[in-house]
Amino acid sequence: MINDIKESAKQRMEKSVEAFNTHMAKIRTGRAHPSLLDNITVEYYGVPTPLRQVGNVTAEDARTLAITVFDKTLIQPVEKAIMMSDLGLNPSSAGTVIRIPLPPLTEERRKDLIRLVRAEAEQGRVAVRNIRRDANSDIKALLKEKEISEDDERRAEDDVQKITDGYIKKIDEFLSVKEDELMEI
Repeated sequence: MINDIKESAKQRMEKSVEAFNTHMAKIRTGRAHPSLLDNITVEYYGVPTPLRQVGNVTAEDARTLAITVFDKTLIQPVEKAIMMSDLGLNPSSAGTVIRIPLPPLTEERRKDLIRLVRAEAEQGRVAVRNIRRDANSDIKALLKEKEISEDDERRAEDDVQKITDGYIKKIDEFLSVKEDELMEI
């Protein structure tokens, strides 16, 4: 029983950390990375379609993304979708290839991004703590139903706390790496 609760908590915390890492990858650090455009959708025959499904997104160099659109009629809608996004990018097309130069980050923008990254990290920590709370309440329910002893409850809560500390440490480490990336010139 207790092991099931701990294993479930571990899996949920792992998913929370993965979601945090995925979200952090989308925050621009000054380097061109195809995942910057993951949340952009393009109208394709009246259906909002993810950009990756209508074209191939690659990083040409450290400051330029290139999109090779599969259907030439989508060049204008793709450019418009990129301009309408909150990324502040200006694409330019040359045939079937759309190039997106990434401007260097200003000091003010870097500080804004660091604030954003810290807020996301705190949300990740809160998600992990909520999972801890759920696991502890499940353990208390077992104690209330007299399925485990008070000693078992204490040990289980300590184990859940150790698991929680490990995942929060992972979030903090990733936050530190991301802050260092943002402050690089």
